[in-house]
Amino acid sequence: MKKTPKIILGIDPGTSIMGYGIILATKPKPEIIAIGVVNLKKYNDHYHKLRIIFEKTIGLIEQYLPDELAIEAPFYGKNVQSMLKLGRAQGAAISAAVTRSMPIFEYAPRKIKQSITGNGNASKEQVADFLLRYLKIDELPKDLDATDGLAAAVCHYFQKDIGSNKKSYKNWGDFIKKNPDRIT
Repeated sequence: MKKTPKIILGIDPGTSIMGYGIILATKPKPEIIAIGVVNLKKYNDHYHKLRIIFEKTIGLIEQYLPDELAIEAPFYGKNVQSMLKLGRAQGAAISAAVTRSMPIFEYAPRKIKQSITGNGNASKEQVADFLLRYLKIDELPKDLDATDGLAAAVCHYFQKDIGSNKKSYKNWGDFIKKNPDRIT
């Protein structure tokens, strides 16, 4: 029986802007299905924003039928209120996936950056630039939260080695030999 490629929904949660990217997990590299943002800046009520995040995530799930959700975990910062709001935004997106019985994979921002660029301290621009070249995107989205959502999906693709039957490597040389498309 031939295995069909998985569809991965990646989300960068936020209460001002939620970024998302959807990929088809094919080899030798994934293909972009969709990329975009949900702009929540015009709404003042925090709970209304959470409802929109939930509904938009449900809409993405129903439209693209992803198999798995990869979501960026809230990062620990000095502003407790901001962290709490971000955690609620993440919870709204996760709740949408849970209602559709989707497996959920959470990645720390450093893990996503490390997976994409090789540097856990990479900037949004560096992550976006790598994805632009790696996935042969014609033009970067205006809002880099979109590429952050895409980065979560691609990170999951790399971490789970989706679409591949082999996952082990003897050393870095073996990795490079088996993954020439990941070297830029």
